[in-house]
Amino acid sequence: MSDEIQGQVAPEKQRLDIKKLLKSVLAFKSSDLHLVVGSEPQIRIDKELRALNLPVLDAKDVESMAYSLIEDKQKKEFEEHNELDFSFELEGVGRFRANYYRTIHGIACAFRMIPIEIPTLDEYGNPPIFKELIKKEKGLILVTGPTGSGKSTTLASMLHEINMTERRHIITIEDPVEFVHKNNKSLFSQRDVGSNTASFAAALKYSLRQDPDIILIGEMRDAETIGAALTAAETGHLVFGTLHTNSAPGTINRIIDVFDGEEQAQVRAQLASSLVAVISQTLIPRIGSGKVATQEILITNPAIQNQIREDKVHQIYSQMQLNQTETNMTTQTQQLLELLQKYHIKRECYQKL
Repeated sequence: MSDEIQGQVAPEKQRLDIKKLLKSVLAFKSSDLHLVVGSEPQIRIDKELRALNLPVLDAKDVESMAYSLIEDKQKKEFEEHNELDFSFELEGVGRFRANYYRTIHGIACAFRMIPIEIPTLDEYGNPPIFKELIKKEKGLILVTGPTGSGKSTTLASMLHEINMTERRHIITIEDPVEFVHKNNKSLFSQRDVGSNTASFAAALKYSLRQDPDIILIGEMRDAETIGAALTAAETGHLVFGTLHTNSAPGTINRIIDVFDGEEQAQVRAQLASSLVAVISQTLIPRIGSGKVATQEILITNPAIQNQIREDKVHQIYSQMQLNQTETNMTTQTQQLLELLQKYHIKRECYQKL
């Protein structure tokens, strides 16, 4: 059919308003929003994608919505690299983490919803041992797991607890900054890699001159960053970090394997002396609705320190199963069985992990 009817041009297709779309998505209590050319906008609820009852997006739709949220500097960066990570807050709506990328059909966007109100450790259902861990004066605490496993929320809850109870200077280094903390008893200096500092490693290097008590590293990506984190933990700072690993012993191996062979003995020694705990978690759909976290918890003691130092990481899992009432350690298998017995999760969820 011709665009012209009786000499008049048909009106241009009405574009979706990204801000209204993000606001409506929150009503579904979803975790993510996806905008991809050739599909309706889709949201993730309890690990499953669901299409919204809206028109299929074309390239102009996605480009218009994507560019309406960013400044010229960010647009230039995206057009140069075809990738863009950032976070933003919509007044009266919420806070979001965004990633823009290009596909063969055009721009695509992924938005992660971030609560403005940070949950406490109790509200998030974390075990009591977490409140003991955050009282440490120095050392390395790692929260690990796959993408979307709630690592950022767990860490935010830990820092929030410190903020309500301790007078500390807390530096966070993230790409991008997700949860924004308001100064209560503690003082926060939050830094966005790319906008406020050149890299994780550079921010870590200079953070030691900024009188921190606690340092949060959004992601320990490379040997330089991990090495700086270990040094900070050894020199009297409490350091929190994340890795994309699926178990506590696997996290230790990942850190060691990042370094060259001749450096690994020194790294094992540093890790043995500085590691406080590894919390490896994942989120599983709860029967009915929502998600429940399973958390494998490793807390270092002299036996585990020796196993790290002597390159016997494969023995740590057995050590984690001993005297758990006293050590407060637990394995993922135990957590899953407990959830299964309480009818919180389905058997097929247990079998997939």
